[in-house]
Amino acid sequence: MTTESHTTHDALEDPRNADIGIYVNGDILHRDNAKVSVYDSGFLLGDGMWEGLRLYDGVWAFFEDHMDRFFNSCKSVSLDVGMDAQGVFEALEATRAANKMHADVHCRLMLTRGVKVKPFQHPSLSRSGPTFVIIMEHSKPVDRLQSAGIRLATVPQVRGLPMSQDAKYNSHSKLNCVIACLQAEQAGADEALMLDPHGFVNTTNACNFFIVRRGEVWTSTGDYCMNGVTRQKVIDVCRADGIPVFEKNFSLYEAYGAEEAFLTGTFGAQTPVAEIDGKPIGDGARPVTARIRDLYTGLVAEYVAEKRAAPR
Repeated sequence: MTTESHTTHDALEDPRNADIGIYVNGDILHRDNAKVSVYDSGFLLGDGMWEGLRLYDGVWAFFEDHMDRFFNSCKSVSLDVGMDAQGVFEALEATRAANKMHADVHCRLMLTRGVKVKPFQHPSLSRSGPTFVIIMEHSKPVDRLQSAGIRLATVPQVRGLPMSQDAKYNSHSKLNCVIACLQAEQAGADEALMLDPHGFVNTTNACNFFIVRRGEVWTSTGDYCMNGVTRQKVIDVCRADGIPVFEKNFSLYEAYGAEEAFLTGTFGAQTPVAEIDGKPIGDGARPVTARIRDLYTGLVAEYVAEKRAAPR
């Protein structure tokens, strides 16, 4: 007997996604016609950066934070975006308008070094400018994850030394995380819990990871994980509301004995963890996670109201 597998990106089926328009280098094309070259550096090498954004009531939540991360990542690998943050915003809005989207939308914004003249590694072979793609889908997280939770398995794949591939890069090269995901799936879990190079609990293959012990919220030091926007917002709302929160080293020992655990990410916001390596987390009650989820929902609503009230 096998247990149905879930991911933190499980979404309700929406037939409208069959006819979405996708932004490709300034043009908005039907998804069936939205293509990039097989010589594109993203396809050949995973040479590119991406961002995930979520649309709430016509507003891209925490847009400035996402752009800070995106432009920092691109600058760090000498990848010319070809526009400023306002230009990215205008491209997002054009794509949103073409798809008549307003809420419950997830966006994947992708930039690669562009088409190469030969299928080899050197960046100088990309000579025609970057490839910029925006995919937006009607995407609402399934409700069952909030009650059932995600099952994690600790995997041997480690994430991630800054001098090999810094986990702070939201890069197209995700093989490290894909391997971890495969290892978790083969262990019968939904997603992978990855350790840092020193053996401390770090992150999952797709999201940032938190535990709750004796009313305190713990997450990794941040040295070896994606600098998640939602991760930081959770830390911020905890501090503002008086919930003790710590970025620190902790081992599987502490994780197994936690009363609660949850994941953070732009798509699912906060997703509870049901078990780690077959060991149930807590007794199924998740009062701190629920409180944080309410605080985060309030923070999003506050941000949306502020943006909608601002002059356009």
